[in-house]
Amino acid sequence: MEKKLSSLPKIKNNKKRGQAAEVWRRLKRNKMAILGLILISTMIIIAIFANVIADYETVVIKQNLSNRLQAPSMSHILGTDEFGRDIFARLIHGARVSLKVGVLAVGISIVIGGALGAIAGYYGGHLDNIIMRIMDIFLAVPSILLAIAIVSALGPNLINLMVAISISSIPGYARIVRASVLSIRDQEYVEAAKAIGASDTRIILKHIIPNSLAPVIVQGTLGVAGAILSVAGLSFIGLGIQPPAPEWGSMLSGGRQYLRYAWWVTTFPGLAIMITILSLNLLGDGLRDALDPRLKH
Repeated sequence: MEKKLSSLPKIKNNKKRGQAAEVWRRLKRNKMAILGLILISTMIIIAIFANVIADYETVVIKQNLSNRLQAPSMSHILGTDEFGRDIFARLIHGARVSLKVGVLAVGISIVIGGALGAIAGYYGGHLDNIIMRIMDIFLAVPSILLAIAIVSALGPNLINLMVAISISSIPGYARIVRASVLSIRDQEYVEAAKAIGASDTRIILKHIIPNSLAPVIVQGTLGVAGAILSVAGLSFIGLGIQPPAPEWGSMLSGGRQYLRYAWWVTTFPGLAIMITILSLNLLGDGLRDALDPRLKH
């Protein structure tokens, strides 16, 4: 009997590994998803080692007007901006800012929105009605307008930017988790956990939330792309990351007046935003297909 009980964790771990291997096998069949994974992984690696590639103080933010608006060349492979700063160096440091804000903002949204959605879906009744009506109020305001209002009130900096984007994204994750919980809470294993006296907190954390993560993972991947786009949009209008810190949206804003005769100042930041969002969307679509049990066979 003791041997059987001791073997249960091993069986559970082997099952989890088997499920992960099956998801990875289905993901590998989607060539576009793998392309997105390669692109975003490359960008993450470049962002991690940005200081090794280009020094922040001497290359990224230091102005050198004698090199102003130089076209792409061997010395500056993507050219220089209106202040003589290397665009390639600013792009890779801007990737660090955009990815950090995108991932952290979505992480905060998932934690808060997921908790609210799980509570609303599990308990139902008046509590569900109150939580979801509050979420509906937030959804009635366009997310970018809500983010603009929050940043304008709190001030434009990195922390406030993450708070603004995360608050505007919470309702979406709350609704997704709630929908998953409503379909899970009446399953046999949840009823069994209740029968043996498990607390509501344990049931939610151990049984319900782990089994409702698949749509959250997919939406989170797509949400990072949306958050990066929101960061770029807010920075473009002056409510995001403030100069001289490198950020793709502010680089677009600063270079738009030179578009006719210095195309590289805006083209490369725009391409960076496009490639990042495209790669995340491709990966998100692939994860959706790989995690969908209806496509297992």
